[in-house]
Amino acid sequence: MPASDYVTDLRAKVGTGLIMFPTVTAVVFNDRGEILLHQRSDTARWTLIAGIMDPGEQPADAVIREVEEETAVQVKIERLAGIALHEVTYPNGDECQMVNTWFRCRAVGGEARVNDSESLQVGWFPLDAMPELNPYAHHRIRTALAEEAPAWFAGPGEGMIPGW
Repeated sequence: MPASDYVTDLRAKVGTGLIMFPTVTAVVFNDRGEILLHQRSDTARWTLIAGIMDPGEQPADAVIREVEEETAVQVKIERLAGIALHEVTYPNGDECQMVNTWFRCRAVGGEARVNDSESLQVGWFPLDAMPELNPYAHHRIRTALAEEAPAWFAGPGEGMIPGW
């Protein structure tokens, strides 16, 4: 069952109450050092490419699928960059806690374009000329750029990171 069907069924039972989901994010770079971003159709905000994992899907498979579904870009995973729990409240009132695993990826094919209904725009941006992003997106980008650093995670007892 695709994650979208799973979420719809679950929301029908729970309403807008808190649900926890496993999610993935791709921090995608091209050979020019630009980063791939999309403007979300639900909030009109620019952000990294991300999505909910399908039941039974491995995080690496999910991140590759999400990038291609949303942007038509094919990627190769270079490394695991981090994992964190963060809260999201959507404009319709849906409350979620996302266990997000993010990967540094390299574009290996395709042309960046809007490829589904989740995006208003898709584009490549130099790191010094990105549109406004939230602090959590900047954190994921920083950890993906840290070449020799291990995957980032919140330490024991840290809870959720304020401001995300």
